[in-house]
Amino acid sequence: MLTVKRLDLADARILIEGAAEKAREIGVPMCIAITDESGNLIAFERMDGGKITSVTIAQDKSFTASAAKKATHDYNAVNVPGKLAFGIHTEVGGRISSVGGGLPVMVDGEVVGGIGISSGTPQQDMDCAQAGIDHFETKRG
Repeated sequence: MLTVKRLDLADARILIEGAAEKAREIGVPMCIAITDESGNLIAFERMDGGKITSVTIAQDKSFTASAAKKATHDYNAVNVPGKLAFGIHTEVGGRISSVGGGLPVMVDGEVVGGIGISSGTPQQDMDCAQAGIDHFETKRG
């Protein structure tokens, strides 16, 4: 029997709060997705002005970060022709993202979920995702 740690809805709202605060600070309305450790959606927010295409992209970034237990930008470096992982983005029905903006959420060394952000540049998305995690860690105490 396994015991699994995972984010709950209250945790997801804290992550969204921190990411949205950073998005407002930089002036880029974002789509923000939070998934549990298995990549299943817990919560989602499309800020007013968030891109329509980013609704799915943010969810796929969060899915990748939590289910694969890896930041999406880490896949970016290896998802190039000639590398063994080239084509990884076509796996799992095309849900694996190699665009920056998806980060695993860790608690006590375990991946408990993921955060995926989309609508800005990859760096802006990454910064907002990290801001969500930083806010979550501060609130956890």
